[in-house]
Amino acid sequence: MEHKLSKFNKIEELLSRGVEEVIDKAHLENKLKSGKQLRIKLGIDPTSPNIHLGRSIPLLKLRDFQKLGHKIIFIIGDFTGLIGDASDKDSERPILSEDTVNENLKTYIEQAAKIIDINTAEIYRNSEWLGGLGYLEIGRQADAFSLNEFSSRENIDRRMTEGKRVALREVFYPLMQGYDSVKVRADVEIGGTDQRFNLLTGRDMQRLYKQEPQDIVTNPIIEGLDGRKMSSSFGNSVNLFDTPDDMFGKIMSLKDEFIIKYFILLTRIDLKIINNYEESLKNGTNPRDIKMKLAHQIVVMYHNNEFANLAQSNWEKTFSDKKIPDVIQTIKVNKGVILVDVLVEHSLVKSKTDARRLFEEGAIKNLDDGSKINDSKIKVMEPLVLKIGKKTFIKISL
Repeated sequence: MEHKLSKFNKIEELLSRGVEEVIDKAHLENKLKSGKQLRIKLGIDPTSPNIHLGRSIPLLKLRDFQKLGHKIIFIIGDFTGLIGDASDKDSERPILSEDTVNENLKTYIEQAAKIIDINTAEIYRNSEWLGGLGYLEIGRQADAFSLNEFSSRENIDRRMTEGKRVALREVFYPLMQGYDSVKVRADVEIGGTDQRFNLLTGRDMQRLYKQEPQDIVTNPIIEGLDGRKMSSSFGNSVNLFDTPDDMFGKIMSLKDEFIIKYFILLTRIDLKIINNYEESLKNGTNPRDIKMKLAHQIVVMYHNNEFANLAQSNWEKTFSDKKIPDVIQTIKVNKGVILVDVLVEHSLVKSKTDARRLFEEGAIKNLDDGSKINDSKIKVMEPLVLKIGKKTFIKISL
């Protein structure tokens, strides 16, 4: 009885923590309780070299399924990445070159391995099957859904209403993602709420190929450091390959309102402990103290406890003792480059306008002599150690 209760509790948390919607929940629950090994699919397009914490939400859910004995399937969308998913875009996504996609995906397996056990997973690139499809087969697939269904999606409808271009190739993306499910015979597909249409198309595609439709588990979208959706293109992400110091420092810059959400979605700390943290915050505990626990846990997950302790020590030295951290990011540049261009290129400021404002406010300091740099046109003629705003430190070498 106790064993059955434990199994039920694990299934309940599996289908609730970090989950927005389950389709078809009753069907999936019955499958999970039956003890049958299911095939759980997640695909990620390599549109950026980095997998960030927003992507860790479905990857952690993959791991949850994996720990219950299910077979996980990780698909690197090297072909779908060329076409571009319109799901979360307010404008047409440009076609990426094969060279760009191949460069981006070089470390994807290594990054995913920080979360899932890749030794027991099935890993594919979807160019293996999508690259060889002909017009006849694509036409057969396209018959599975209507143009009205595609154009009625909220962001597509908005773009069309505003007179923005919607490329015909964007229509094919859901078909390709759906066909991935056919090729790997997925029982369950995981994806963000913005992927709902594509995930449902997978069910239709499986019906077309005489397979049982996959169940769907959608996860919420996490906010980035600036409060917008976490995205590499926004420069507000925490990446799985960030250094311990960068990772810790970024989490400490998070808006207080997202602390508990990050704990729930991005860690596997016991929910009872997280509830205690939430109560502590309501009772007046300094958010910084709870956020420090979050930052430490995130660094432990992607590095180890020793690195987390060191990163916390460095952060405390910097922001409590007002000292320069022992380890800070170093950027190598060519002599004579304009400083503001360096700051923008490495996402240390949001824009040149933002950089000029910081220069004018005296918020950029040369820590070698303690002087404020007010000239936004200054060139880098020698190595520098800079403090940008209140929290960012950078070494510039030649």
